[in-house]
Amino acid sequence: MREQPDTVEGTETLGTAARRCLAGGVTEHLLYPDRAAAGDALANRLAGYAGRPGLLVLGLPRGGVPVAARVADRLGAPLDVLLVRKVGLPWQPELAMGAVAAIAGRIDLVRNEEVLAADRITDEEFRAGCGRELAVLRDREARYRDGRPPVELAGRTVIVVDDGLATGATMRAALAVLRPAGLARLVLAVPIAPRRTCRELAGSVDELVCPSQPADFAAVSQGYLQFEQTSDDEVVRHLAAHRG
Repeated sequence: MREQPDTVEGTETLGTAARRCLAGGVTEHLLYPDRAAAGDALANRLAGYAGRPGLLVLGLPRGGVPVAARVADRLGAPLDVLLVRKVGLPWQPELAMGAVAAIAGRIDLVRNEEVLAADRITDEEFRAGCGRELAVLRDREARYRDGRPPVELAGRTVIVVDDGLATGATMRAALAVLRPAGLARLVLAVPIAPRRTCRELAGSVDELVCPSQPADFAAVSQGYLQFEQTSDDEVVRHLAAHRG
C-alpha cells in the first residue's frame, strides 16, 4: 500500500515521523491539516494490517470517527463505533470522575479514584452520574447503529481510533469494555497524546500507535490546523458509507 503525502509543521513529513517513531523516537509538534490527514498518518503506521482477515476499525464518537473512517478506507477494513461517555463531576463536568463505555451489548464503568477521593464523591453520586451518561450513550447508539445488530468481536484484530488523547480517561473505559471480548489482537491508534498517557495505556493493548507525543502537550486541538466539532450527522454519514 502506497503512503499518502502528509503535511506537518516544519520540514518533517508524517511518513518520516512515523518511521522515526517506529525506531523508538518521539516526534513533537506534528501538525495535521484535519482529521482526515491524521487518519492517513495513522494508516501509514498501520499499513501492515491492510487486508488482514477479521480486521475491524472502531472509532470513538464523535471526533474519532472521521479519523477512523480514513484508517478503515486505507486498510480495507469495516468501520464501527465504540461509544464512550465521560462522567464529569457534578459541579465541574469537564473533570472526569470516570467514564462509561458500551459495545456489542456490553457495558463497562471506569472510576477515576484520584478524583473521586479528592472531591469526596459518594458511590451514590457516582452511580447517578454514570446513569445520566449511560442514557445519552444509549440514545446515540440507537441513532448511529440505525437498527444494525451489534458487531461481532471475538477472534478479531481490532484497531481502536480516536482523534487524540488527553488524560486517557475515556479511552481506559473503551479498552476495559473490549478486554473480555476475546480479541485476537487489540491496537490503539491516536494521532496525538501526551507521553505520560501513552505510557500509561501501552500496557493495556498489544500495540499503541501515536505519531505525535509533544512534551508541551496542552490539548488535542494543538495538533490540528482545522479542528471543528464533529456532528452526529457526520458520524452517521461515515458509518452509512461503510455499511455496504
